[in-house]
Amino acid sequence: MTYEELLTEIALSDDRFIVMTAENRALVRNIPSKLGSRFIDTGITEQTMIGAAAGLALRGRIPVVHALASFLSMRAFEFIRTDAGIPNLPVKLSSFIPGFLSDGNGPTHQALEDIALMRGIPNMTVFAPADEDDLVKMLPQIWSHPNPAYVRINTRKTNYIHTPFELGKAEIISTGHDITLLTYGLLFEQALLAVDILKKEGLSVGLVNLRSLKPIDERTILDVTRNSRLTVTLEDHFLTGGLYSIVAEVLLKHSLTANILPFALNERWFKPALLPNVLEHEGFTGKQIAERILGYKTFHRQPETTMQQFAE
Repeated sequence: MTYEELLTEIALSDDRFIVMTAENRALVRNIPSKLGSRFIDTGITEQTMIGAAAGLALRGRIPVVHALASFLSMRAFEFIRTDAGIPNLPVKLSSFIPGFLSDGNGPTHQALEDIALMRGIPNMTVFAPADEDDLVKMLPQIWSHPNPAYVRINTRKTNYIHTPFELGKAEIISTGHDITLLTYGLLFEQALLAVDILKKEGLSVGLVNLRSLKPIDERTILDVTRNSRLTVTLEDHFLTGGLYSIVAEVLLKHSLTANILPFALNERWFKPALLPNVLEHEGFTGKQIAERILGYKTFHRQPETTMQQFAE
């Protein structure tokens, strides 16, 4: 099932659902003719769309809104915070082409701080599916939950079949006492490749899909950092405020520390290109990830290596 098929099915079965877009119909091209007046295109007006969605939510509706990730998370930020977050309304944000998925676009269209922004809003929940299978397994629970939600939409098809989704729970793909990769979204594909390479080197390697970023699965993070010699955080996001920061917050909350190697963009945007070229240029292919992990000095018990040099 695709994203559009799922949304259509749910909206036709429950007239509380309203589908909205700020003139971005890539995910919902066939829905207008099926929903009629319950499909609303506000034009290039992300702020107006959020305000209208909040008004509809106050009247018992469940608006599912669509826009480019960079504009949804940043241009409409104040409206999301004030109109949806503070009153805790079930406005569901479908964020299109987040992170590296905005491959051909420059910095203005690259949403690399969206996780940090959205998880900072009271009452907001934040999710990042690994692929389309993960997406359609997650959305029914997300859309039926009473809180506002931000979803990094990912409709890429992979061969991986995900386990059923539980709000606030990570998907544990494998466990390992040498290395464990924590990731979410698009880079799950590359993490699978990296794990395969590392296992061929004779290492015990774990992989966790942190599909729910807020609420976060603290127990899994604690278990991973306690039981693996090295924990790797892998994300197409800025280093500040994303998964690396989430892990640090969880550890500090429990008065713990751990050996962490972050893969993230450190206060810089990525080079626009086709997605395979973006991954290669920025060092985020499965092969490059595995090579950096194998060359990581602290993993080989040389403590003089710092975290900062790897977060670039």
